[in-house]
Amino acid sequence: MQAVFAIGSNGSGQLGIGHKEDVSVPKPAHFHPDHPASHISKIAAGGNHTLLLSESGDLYWSGDVSSGACGISHGLTDMPVFQPVCLVHNGCENQIGTIVLLAATWDASFIVSRDDFGKRTKIFSFGAGLNGELGSGELTIRTAAANLLPNFPPKGTEIIDLAASMGHAVTVLDNGDAYGWGNCRKSQVGEPAGMVYEPRKIDGIDFKVTRAVCTKEATCLLGAPGSGNIRILGSDKWGIVSTSPQVAPLWVDVGAGWGAIYILKQDGTLQGWGRDDHGQLPPSNLPRIKQIAIGSEHAVVLSEDGHVLSWGWGEHGNCGPQIENNDVKGRWNVIASSKFIPDNSRITRVGAGCATSWICIGGCQR
Repeated sequence: MQAVFAIGSNGSGQLGIGHKEDVSVPKPAHFHPDHPASHISKIAAGGNHTLLLSESGDLYWSGDVSSGACGISHGLTDMPVFQPVCLVHNGCENQIGTIVLLAATWDASFIVSRDDFGKRTKIFSFGAGLNGELGSGELTIRTAAANLLPNFPPKGTEIIDLAASMGHAVTVLDNGDAYGWGNCRKSQVGEPAGMVYEPRKIDGIDFKVTRAVCTKEATCLLGAPGSGNIRILGSDKWGIVSTSPQVAPLWVDVGAGWGAIYILKQDGTLQGWGRDDHGQLPPSNLPRIKQIAIGSEHAVVLSEDGHVLSWGWGEHGNCGPQIENNDVKGRWNVIASSKFIPDNSRITRVGAGCATSWICIGGCQR
């Protein structure tokens, strides 16, 4: 059995901990009617909602249902606990397929699932967006039911990565192409800038893209680890474009907040650039890191020695209780540690959202 703990912003019950008060000490998430049968593998968070995806493909929600970003409202909509997401009106969830990827803008959610041949060829959106965030055309601005994006991806391709930020989303295909949509007034998905209502190919990229991450007004595309390929599109606010590395280091993971980008290098060190007015960028002398999760304006990482560290803007308790002027700047807090959990358990995953932080603890494999 795996336990999920959360801290941070909780005014809409997005932590799923049974109440709607912010917390700065990890509290266990509640599930109704049943706890996930398998471990949580992915966490996506919008402005006021959270989605959890289990290894077996089960999807859970907690938070504000009003936008539709939690799916079709049913059950205990006023109780701040995690519940299975209802994606279709007739209850026939098998038409969705096994979910493998998820992401969220402020008021919308996205899932990628496998088709009948096991290929990642289906992407659905649900929630709200006046600026093309749903990716289904100019007339689709709100839906609580999962809406299949039409005619995407192109025939013969699969979706291998999915990313989103405040108002835009990006997918990466197995042929190396990247597509984006949403509020792209800053050319986050290339030219021309503006609202993009359906997936549009990002032109002018001279390498095969394998990963994408999104800041509020920019998109970072990377080639395969070791290729050195990196390209950032969009606004240069906070130096996102001008201070980026010209050659990507050998990486194992990448992440982005609203104003900063982070690269976890193969040697366990963490590189970041962009906004740092609240201490968002990696502090010096970090221990070796093996897992990262980047929130809106804060970071959560799992160190190789089993500590969960957090820093950045922490007004809602998402960086732990020890803050100065609402920030954890130039240092980090230990918000969880393997030293203080049962011997037969381990920290399996960390997550981060809009001023929320997540720690998943599961039993060790025998």
